[in-house]
Amino acid sequence: MNLKLILDKKVEEFIIVITMIVMVLLMFVQSTSRYLLGNSLSWGSELAQYLHVWQIWIGASLAVRMQSHIRVDVFIKLFPPKVQRFLNLIALLCWFVFAAFLAFEGSKYVSDVLSSGQTSPSLHVPMWIPYLAIPIGGFLMVVRLIQQMYLLFTKQNEPAELEGEK
Repeated sequence: MNLKLILDKKVEEFIIVITMIVMVLLMFVQSTSRYLLGNSLSWGSELAQYLHVWQIWIGASLAVRMQSHIRVDVFIKLFPPKVQRFLNLIALLCWFVFAAFLAFEGSKYVSDVLSSGQTSPSLHVPMWIPYLAIPIGGFLMVVRLIQQMYLLFTKQNEPAELEGEK
């Protein structure tokens, strides 16, 4: 498997799996130490929350790639295939604008937090690190939406059916 294929097909899954493993282990240590020692890590739940935020934003990008976001297409299926493609393109373009907005405004917000020097209460890490999930997730969604638009017009069938993702 070459690097391009790995980055295209596995980057989101890798990040989600690693953060899930760390989060589950952390919660296990938290629970057992609280039960056995009557005391737990002061920063454990905060780290778990930040990991979960990253999982959500990266998972949104993964869902775009797999075409797993909820959508109602009963209306679109009433039209012939060419009109369906056009309507799907309009929906993808609207979503693209929103994802680009998230990436751009999220980057500005991360920059503001970075310049403020704010740190998290328990971990004492710079708060721009947890917030970085927003622009990265938005950027990854932009990339995946461009892929979906490309597949919409280069393939005869639905992109997810061709990739075998569903």
